[in-house]
Amino acid sequence: QLQLEESGGGSVQAGGSLRVSCVASTASWKCLAWFRQAPGKEREEVARIDTGVGETSYADSVKGRFTISQDNTKKTTHLQMERLMPEDTAMYYCAAREGFCYVGATYDYWGQGTQVSVSS
Repeated sequence: QLQLEESGGGSVQAGGSLRVSCVASTASWKCLAWFRQAPGKEREEVARIDTGVGETSYADSVKGRFTISQDNTKKTTHLQMERLMPEDTAMYYCAAREGFCYVGATYDYWGQGTQVSVSS
């Protein structure tokens, strides 16, 4: 069974950068997404990558600031976050599915999350 583990969260001042990473136990997935959830708010998908067609997609709230990428083994996926803002503060989760990406897709595998905190 596919297992996911996030790392790289932390605290940073507004305007700073962080990179969070997701390591998968296998390369059996076709779609991997990063979600975030802040206290009292709904979970939000911020970025996804479809390894089958090589496409990436971003939420409007992070477009131009966040970049999702994967390494050649396809087992490690990064989310590079630039120009961070206090409203980016949340628990960040990676999630994967064995099918291709599409809007509204459900994800079968989830990591435990990594906290990102941005101070003003």
